[in-house]
Amino acid sequence: MASTVPMKTIAIAALFVVLSYVVGPPVQRTLTVFGYWRQPVPTPLADEDLVVIDDTTNCEDLHFHAASNTLFTACEDHLETRFAWFPPLSLFDDPAIVAKNRGSIHTIDPKTFKSTRLAFTNFDDPFVTHGIDVVSDPDRPDGEAVYVFAVNHLPNPDFLWDGAAAAAATAGVPKARSRIEVFHHVVGTKMAQHVRSIAHPLIRTPNDIAAVSHDAFYVTNDHYYRGGALRQVEDIVAAARWTDVVHVRIKNSTSRTATEGFDISVALPNVHNSNGISRGRSADEIVVSSCTSGVLNICQRSASRLKIVHSSVKADFVIDNPNYFADPYAGDGGDFSGFVLPGLSHAIDLGKTHTDPLASESIMVALARPLPGGEGAGQWETANTTDKWETRLLFEDDGSRIRSVSAAVLVAIDPRHEGGARKAWAFVTGFLSKNAIAVKINL
Repeated sequence: MASTVPMKTIAIAALFVVLSYVVGPPVQRTLTVFGYWRQPVPTPLADEDLVVIDDTTNCEDLHFHAASNTLFTACEDHLETRFAWFPPLSLFDDPAIVAKNRGSIHTIDPKTFKSTRLAFTNFDDPFVTHGIDVVSDPDRPDGEAVYVFAVNHLPNPDFLWDGAAAAAATAGVPKARSRIEVFHHVVGTKMAQHVRSIAHPLIRTPNDIAAVSHDAFYVTNDHYYRGGALRQVEDIVAAARWTDVVHVRIKNSTSRTATEGFDISVALPNVHNSNGISRGRSADEIVVSSCTSGVLNICQRSASRLKIVHSSVKADFVIDNPNYFADPYAGDGGDFSGFVLPGLSHAIDLGKTHTDPLASESIMVALARPLPGGEGAGQWETANTTDKWETRLLFEDDGSRIRSVSAAVLVAIDPRHEGGARKAWAFVTGFLSKNAIAVKINL
């Protein structure tokens, strides 16, 4: 016998079907990127294929300057600082610690794996490290000297910390006043000369830098909100495109006033969780990671503006600081050039581990390159494929060898030294890691 279904029930059922198609895929995508279902599988390594690099504590970013065959990084140097004051993780417990413990810029020799801490000249301010970038000094032979651009997360002197009443009186004032520092370094020396500081209201929550010359760079703002529930919404809702990328052109490189002597503008608005940024494959390409979306936005540069093109890369994990690996041995044995994508494999844990010095986070490092066709296509084990790109896992760890990866760069090994095999040293570091490491990987 037939029964009559109430129209209200039909409407509810129809709404459920619509929501499952509209809301379901984004939620599933977010859970996948945050690693909800993922279990880490550490990459097996021989003892001689893993090097722990001394004096590289909490080095969030890492860059390889090919012309000088030198790696550059900025390190917090003191474990207690990172867990007491780090605005990118909404850690504002002890602003006074930055005056006691100061971070620094380091160089790393990719052959000896030795880290050298650079001494500052003309710079006595606190230095709370985050993203950096490095470009050659155009007035010297390539490889002889560089400019280093670095994020510095200073406490805001306008926020009153002395007691609850004082904090309440300045409740609308940001606790941090982050800025960008510019240094000059002559390769082979142990000094970094401070050139100038750059501060502006458009530089709100700076994360990473992509320098396109000695006097022009892009910087990402990774969040619109510095704390609270809406900041958490920014992390997990891909539709919350509230962050941006700004462009800075330095007009006066000798200015000692941080707020003067440069032009600044928004280069790319309405991005979800704009985080890592890097130069790409050509002079007019910049890549920006929407970190918690697991998306690498490939952008074209026109003057100061950036435009996202349609060939952006999707990974199934969060993407932190990307960089482009140009294979110096590309040829008959294959071309392994591509974008190196580091990130947390189980980012869903970070909310409870980021305040614990004894905790760990599992990590992944992958290589993304344009989808190959024809001969040789089978050599890539596809982890995730978009219409034009595929990614392949290079290294994975459960946090026991390194935690919280935020940057990784590849330094290729001459095939003649590996019996013709294509290998590289992957230098890997993390914003909460005690040390950076180098691991020998197969390309």
